[in-house]
Amino acid sequence: MNSVSIGDMAMNFQNRRHNVQLKTDLLRLSQELSSGHRQDLSSLVTGDLLPIASLEHALKVATAFSTATSEAALLAETMQASLELVQNNSAELGAALLVASNSESPIMIQTATVDAKLKFEAVVSSFNIRIADRYAFSGMATDQAALADADTILASLQIATAAETTAAGVESVVSAWFDDPGGAYETVGYTGSNVPLAAVRLSPTDAVSLSISAADSEVREVLKGFAMAALVGQGSMNGSATEQATLIRTAGEQLLTSQFDLTALRAKVGSAEARIHDVTTSNAAQKHALELARTELTAVNPFETATELEAVRMQLETFYTVTARLSRLSLMEFLR
Repeated sequence: MNSVSIGDMAMNFQNRRHNVQLKTDLLRLSQELSSGHRQDLSSLVTGDLLPIASLEHALKVATAFSTATSEAALLAETMQASLELVQNNSAELGAALLVASNSESPIMIQTATVDAKLKFEAVVSSFNIRIADRYAFSGMATDQAALADADTILASLQIATAAETTAAGVESVVSAWFDDPGGAYETVGYTGSNVPLAAVRLSPTDAVSLSISAADSEVREVLKGFAMAALVGQGSMNGSATEQATLIRTAGEQLLTSQFDLTALRAKVGSAEARIHDVTTSNAAQKHALELARTELTAVNPFETATELEAVRMQLETFYTVTARLSRLSLMEFLR
């Protein structure tokens, strides 16, 4: 019977190759057991990686939309909080101005109009709110504030109304300052963009609009009421308590009337918030389904993997034991 043998050098290379293969299998199985996913996906799908690639792409898209919905939700929440502050301030000041105007008391008028200046500053700050490095009420110009500061606006209005001595005259000038197209409000007061903020894409089929800006007529109306009252506190029509009382009564009525407009704006934002919440829930469910599909496709059986890992470990130990014994073979040992 003929026997086939290999030389020492070939045996050495064969042992090395076997050793490397066992170590590779040990490392692969260890990683698969710890991660729960197969390392060699190409062999799993017989070289056709399209299903896995499609799943991974869909998951990346879902993750991107998850980020978009989170940012949109934060923006809507911030806008809602700002509008709430504006509405609360306008309601409080409107009532206070009507009380002060009915009394025609210079002290009460002065107190109410000083408060109007403080609330006007708070309202301007609310419309200049910045979230996630973007201004919420500036239209497309999210990198710049929506309004000039309160002192700048009031200074411009003081110059415009300096020659007016009646409440009707001041009201007319203030209204023109805020309402005229291309007028002072658009050149001095509003510093954002006249282009509304583009709709935010929440999913491949859903988008939501958060296009409210300080350029909107509703915002101009509420600012107009604060400004008229603040002008009295800045010295407008000094010496005529009657005219001052008339102007702050007009301002108070303006602020209370603007409550309806502010409620409509808040309802618009609230609808956007509800839509964002619904799409967020839908996107989360879709992402979870994709993750389950990927897991089913790429997951390993932990019990089978652990068994294979133990088998490879025993093979490696056996290989080292045999190698150690073979390394001690020599002619002297054989003759002994």
